[in-house]
Amino acid sequence: MSLFNRHRLAAWRQALGQITARWKQQLQQTNWSDLARTAPGLLRATAHHHVAAFKARSRRDQWLIGGGAFILVLSSFVLIGYLNGDGSPLKRGRPPIPVAVQAVTEGVFPILVDGLGTVTARREVVIRTRLDGQLDKVLFQEGQMVKAGDLIAVVDPRVYEAKVMQAKGKLEQDEALLRDHRIKLKRYQTLYKQDSIARQDLDSQSALVQQFEGAVEADKGALEDAKTQLSYTQITAPFDGRLGLRKVDAGNIVKTSDANGIVTLTQVQPIDVLFTIPSDQLPKILARFNAGDTMPVSAYDRNFRNIIAAGVLKSIDNVIDATTGMVKLKAEFTNDDNVLFPNQFVNARLLVEERDKAIIAPSNAILRGSQGTYVYVVAADNTVAARTVKVGGTQAAQTEVVEGLTPGDSVVVDGFDKLKPGAKVSVVQRPAR
Repeated sequence: MSLFNRHRLAAWRQALGQITARWKQQLQQTNWSDLARTAPGLLRATAHHHVAAFKARSRRDQWLIGGGAFILVLSSFVLIGYLNGDGSPLKRGRPPIPVAVQAVTEGVFPILVDGLGTVTARREVVIRTRLDGQLDKVLFQEGQMVKAGDLIAVVDPRVYEAKVMQAKGKLEQDEALLRDHRIKLKRYQTLYKQDSIARQDLDSQSALVQQFEGAVEADKGALEDAKTQLSYTQITAPFDGRLGLRKVDAGNIVKTSDANGIVTLTQVQPIDVLFTIPSDQLPKILARFNAGDTMPVSAYDRNFRNIIAAGVLKSIDNVIDATTGMVKLKAEFTNDDNVLFPNQFVNARLLVEERDKAIIAPSNAILRGSQGTYVYVVAADNTVAARTVKVGGTQAAQTEVVEGLTPGDSVVVDGFDKLKPGAKVSVVQRPAR
């Protein structure tokens, strides 16, 4: 028959309920104030009774009772000391906790602000023809670096050369007529002094000379216009930069209305990076920027591992984006090695300031609890203590500690799972990564 069957459990439950009810009734009926008054007397009477009974016993019984009590107390102390000793089974079952530690250092702590950025060309133009005609020559290679004034392409110049010749011929014709009428004007002036011709004839000749002077000036303007049109057949680079892919080949008819143009030219030296940062970082940046301090900016790759280029902060936008709470900044890079391309995605890191003699701790040593931030500090006897710290800035693997640590302190950076204040630890070497 089973010891724990249903009927026996029910009987035990009923008996337990009856005992609980009797105790509850007894407690309710107890006069606690009267018990408080009489309890000391009862205790003294009970103690006196036991002492009298002990004295009434034989000396042999007294020795046996006293010796047994002494042995019981002594055994208790021995057992407690053994359990707390280093050689006890409990201690042998709890070896030191393996942890990795790192030393707190003193040095220069950089205040950095990161943002997502896009490389933008300082200038970008679509090279188009300024007159209609056949594209005679294409004198560049795709992706070529050019200087301002370098010849890029040539439009068939023959029509415009003919117009220059026509303008020159018209100018020479009118200049010859002007010389002839000036000679006549001098002759008329002499005859008028001799009273040989009328004043009207002199005035008419003078007006005719002015008319041809105006014609000559118009011819000069027409010649300059023709020369300008002829110069447009030589398509040159307006500034230093990199040419893109060719959009039209030699032999095609090009027009001023062509939207695509011939090629695109972008200025890549220097080049800009436009990036955004949270607006709450703006005050300390503005303070240094308005003071005229140079603020370095580094461009990183997508993984934020490798520095692509180094530049300086150039300008700050005048508004904050209300929807995102971000503000735009622009940095300038010399880009001498041409590693930055327009529309390239980069991560920008702005160095706001560098704090000297800062207490620097590893970031993975900083823990957060209900009492705030704290670290586990390893003492000389390989025990740990939890120490509250006040943290300044954090930059990747380093954190500035304003209060709570001193240079040389060893803090736990790995193995927090079973740590408690006062626990024994063993320092292990972290695997190299």
